[in-house]
Amino acid sequence: MFRRREFKANAKIRFKRNYWGCVGAAVIAFGCNTVIGRVITILERSIAGYTGGSGTGYVIGEIIVWLIRIMTIFFVTNVMVVGTDSFFIKNRMENGEISDVLSKFNSEHYGNIVKIMFLEFLYMYLWSLLFIIPGIVKFYEYRMIPYILAENPGMNSREVFEVSKRMMNGKKWEMFVLDLSFIGWAILGIITCGIAAVFFVMPYKNATDAEV
Repeated sequence: MFRRREFKANAKIRFKRNYWGCVGAAVIAFGCNTVIGRVITILERSIAGYTGGSGTGYVIGEIIVWLIRIMTIFFVTNVMVVGTDSFFIKNRMENGEISDVLSKFNSEHYGNIVKIMFLEFLYMYLWSLLFIIPGIVKFYEYRMIPYILAENPGMNSREVFEVSKRMMNGKKWEMFVLDLSFIGWAILGIITCGIAAVFFVMPYKNATDAEV
């Protein structure tokens, strides 16, 4: 049985117990990705300004920027996602530490995490080519992959995908409904220019997903 209300109630308890730790984890994850995105945007605009927005130099510059963007997602952002999930899993039983968010960068299994998170993206992309519904189904089938890697960073890709598939078997719709229940909170985050998102919505959602 998928106990949505229980998951959310327990998440609030863990969140309130270590409020500033959870907010700190959200700030680091959100802040790092925002700064990286901003730097890439500035680089892109600089190239456009330097080359006049046309010509061979502009095309080469755009290719370089996109390569940087893609590498950042696979080698930084995805690893940070696993680290953040590690923090919230730990926070269920004891107070998570901010260092947990960045812990996977120092892990001996860093390469394995990068590879499996890349495969997750690749498989979801390929399934999405078969139209929207198959892509959504696979998105939820692979939903537990970052959490599995958070606890078992050395697990091989075949096992990770199989475990996630078993965990989400018969639970995809319930997980979809759980995500929908946060739409109001997400809107609040937008209205408050991200303030509510950082100080409540994101940590609360992360804590709830960790409960699942």
